[in-house]
Amino acid sequence: MKYYPVFLDIGGKPCVVVGGGEVAYRKVQRLLQCGARVRVIAKGLSPGLEELNGQGLITHIDAHYEPEHIDSAFLVIGATDNREVNERIFRNARIRNILVNIVDEPERCDFILPSIVERGDLSIAISTGGKSPALARHLRQELEGIFGTEYEIYLRIMGEIREFVLARGRSSDENRQVFESLVQSDMLNQIRRKDWNAVKALIREILHESIEVTLP
Repeated sequence: MKYYPVFLDIGGKPCVVVGGGEVAYRKVQRLLQCGARVRVIAKGLSPGLEELNGQGLITHIDAHYEPEHIDSAFLVIGATDNREVNERIFRNARIRNILVNIVDEPERCDFILPSIVERGDLSIAISTGGKSPALARHLRQELEGIFGTEYEIYLRIMGEIREFVLARGRSSDENRQVFESLVQSDMLNQIRRKDWNAVKALIREILHESIEVTLP
């Protein structure tokens, strides 16, 4: 199956996780990191989920799964070890046109959750289409070694420069040349060396004026 690659904005949206174990905990953590309003359906919670519930970060419904539990949800993740329950979650979500993911059952998924490498606002997603999560994890670990923490600083600086450049009101072609010059410059290596004076000098050289950017 070919999946359409997309990043979803789930900030403030109601998302349901059915299951109270460690797998459910990992899914809930990621949803919370992305700003979702998370409801967990489970009889009993793992220690991690208990802590999140105690902090008021999730809504826990202490019950066995029923179809009405997913009403109004933006998306649903089934993370139980009961195939019959997972099948019901899948069918109920489909009937309601709710996006659904059943853990480790790609044939019962409208979307799959890729392995992610994150460095600040930089996100690199790796997916094997559900064929080999182990390979996806291996590739993620390799990429984590390639894309270090310097990329978080680099992207933050690039974002600040972009706002400044666009505010100058010059032509799209001129702006594009500036952005390409920055990307092809030695700035990333300068950041790796923590040579902040060189970073400032390079920005001044390319922009033909000095600006303040956030440096460590």
